[in-house]
Amino acid sequence: MNAEVWGNSKIRGEVSVGGAKNAALPILAASLLASKRIEISRIPDLADVREMISMLRALGMEISFVNNTVSLLPNDLKGDISGFSSGIRASILLLGPLTLKTGKAKISYPGGCSIGQRPIDIHLNGLRKLGFRVSVKGKVVEAVPMRRPRQVNIRLSFPSVGATEHLMTTASIMKGTETELLNCAKEPEIVDLQRFLNSMGARILGAGTSRIHIKGVPRLLSVHHEVIGDRIEAGTYAILTMASGGDLIVKGITPSTLNFVDVLRKMGGVISIHDNSMRIRASELMPMEVVTAPYPGFPTDLQPQITVLACKAKGISKITEKIFENRLGHVEELKKMGAILDVVGQAIKINGPQVLHGAKVVGKDLRETAAMVIAAAIADGPSEIENFEILFRGYENVVEKLNKIGVRVITS
Repeated sequence: MNAEVWGNSKIRGEVSVGGAKNAALPILAASLLASKRIEISRIPDLADVREMISMLRALGMEISFVNNTVSLLPNDLKGDISGFSSGIRASILLLGPLTLKTGKAKISYPGGCSIGQRPIDIHLNGLRKLGFRVSVKGKVVEAVPMRRPRQVNIRLSFPSVGATEHLMTTASIMKGTETELLNCAKEPEIVDLQRFLNSMGARILGAGTSRIHIKGVPRLLSVHHEVIGDRIEAGTYAILTMASGGDLIVKGITPSTLNFVDVLRKMGGVISIHDNSMRIRASELMPMEVVTAPYPGFPTDLQPQITVLACKAKGISKITEKIFENRLGHVEELKKMGAILDVVGQAIKINGPQVLHGAKVVGKDLRETAAMVIAAAIADGPSEIENFEILFRGYENVVEKLNKIGVRVITS
C-alpha cells in the first residue's frame, strides 16, 4: 500500500492513543496460562495483535475481539503450531507457557522488523535454566519440560524486554520453583504484565526493577485487565506536533511511562501533563544529543522520529542508536527529501534547521515509516510513502487520526 501525504501541515486538535502494543502482545501470550475465561480491555486493533490472536486460536483458544476488548477461554490446547509462520517477534513469548500447558511445544522461528540482530538465545537459555529441553531445528523451535528446579537464578546477558517477559510469565506457573531474574529490563509494559499475572493469582515481585522474584503457583484464574496507554504512539504524535509547530492534546496516556518528555522539553517542547492527557506546543526548536538506551533511557522506538525533529532544530544535534545496529534506514530516505545527515558508526549528526522537500520514500520497518510520515507532513510539498501499511502494525486507526489533526493522507 502507498500513501500520499501532503506537506506544510500544522497539527491542531486532539488525538487519543490506544492501548500499548508492547503490553498487549505479552499479555495475550500469557493468557495461555489461564484456567478460566479472562477479559482484557483496551487491546489495540493492530496487525500484530490480530496475528497473535490468530495464533492463539490456532492453539485452540476460544476468543472474541470486539471494540478493543478480548475475551479468552483456554480449551484443549494443542502444542504444535510450527506450521503457522509468524511475522511478529512476540510469537516467541508463546513457547514457555505453551510447553507447560501441553507438555511439549513447537512454534515457527519468530519474525519481526529487520532492525538488527534480535537473537532468541536469551529466551532459550533462560528456559533451559528453568528445566526445559529446547532445540532449534531449521525454522522450528521445540521445547519440552524435563525437570522442575526448586530454586533458580537467571542473569540475562542483556536486559531484553521480551526475554524478561517470557521467563517471568513461564516461571509464574511453575509450582514448587522460586525464580530470581537478574539484569531484567525495566519497561512499564513489563510492570503491566506483572499486574495482569498477579491479578490472576501469580506471585511476582520486582517488575520495573533489574531484579524480579517469582514464586510459582499451580494455576492462574479469571481476571479483567485494562492495558496501559501506548507511550510510543504518544511520543510519535508529540514529535510530529513539535516538528510542525503545532498545538495538540494527546489523550489516553499513562503519565508514569513517558520517558521521552524531558528530551522533548529540552528541544523546545512546551508540554503539560495531566491525569490521562498531555498538551504539546512548540517554541523555537533547540539541538540535542540523544542516545537510545534501555528504559528509563530514551526509547529506540522513537529514535527515527526524533531524527526528523532534529532536522528542524537550530544547531548541531547528534542522535546515537545503542540498541539496534540496523535502525538507521531512515537516514537514506531523509536524504531523498533533501536532508543533509552525517553518519559515523551508530551516530547521526544533523546541522539544522533544514528544509525537507516532498519526495517518494520507502518505509522499511514500523518506526522508520512513522518517521517518514512526520517528514512528509512537514515537507514543502507532497510525498509518496511506499509500504505505508507497515504503520498498521503499531498505530491504530492512523490514517483517520492523522487526517483529524491536520495531516492530509490518502492511501491507495
